[in-house]
Amino acid sequence: MHRRSATALTLAVLAVLATGCSDEEAGTDAAPGPSATATTGEPTPEASTATAPESTGPSAGTAANTAQVCRAVDQLIIDGSRQIAADSVDATREELTPEQLNGKLKGRLSRLADDVRAQARKAQDDRIKKLVQETATKIDSGAAAKSPASWMGTDFVDIPPRLTRDCHV
Repeated sequence: MHRRSATALTLAVLAVLATGCSDEEAGTDAAPGPSATATTGEPTPEASTATAPESTGPSAGTAANTAQVCRAVDQLIIDGSRQIAADSVDATREELTPEQLNGKLKGRLSRLADDVRAQARKAQDDRIKKLVQETATKIDSGAAAKSPASWMGTDFVDIPPRLTRDCHV
């Protein structure tokens, strides 16, 4: 049974990765260029001195911050998906029980939610801040789920398309 759980989880993660990769190839509203995160997972200092949003809409400074935050969140989701896929491969190789696999997955999702939440705090545009915070909350629900592997296959796969559609300037 644990091999089925790990296989289903791997397939769900691969679907997320495929969505992320196809969105990058198709192009998004985010500016092209180097990754928004350094090897430490922290965003680059680009646009860190952006101005506050105007009451009539986002300013140019906010737009730069929005692109940075959206790229960082996208990268966190992609990196987290890759780590979860690697964990599921390891779980199969190590013949972990479903409980052990769920424990690893809950920890990974909890850390991912914290990282996404940190990006929400950096967002200067209230709409983007809310979107990224909601994303972190959804990931938290996966970490709290009885079966995070099942949650991955149903709810997690919806996160990248929503970010692609809504997280932009």
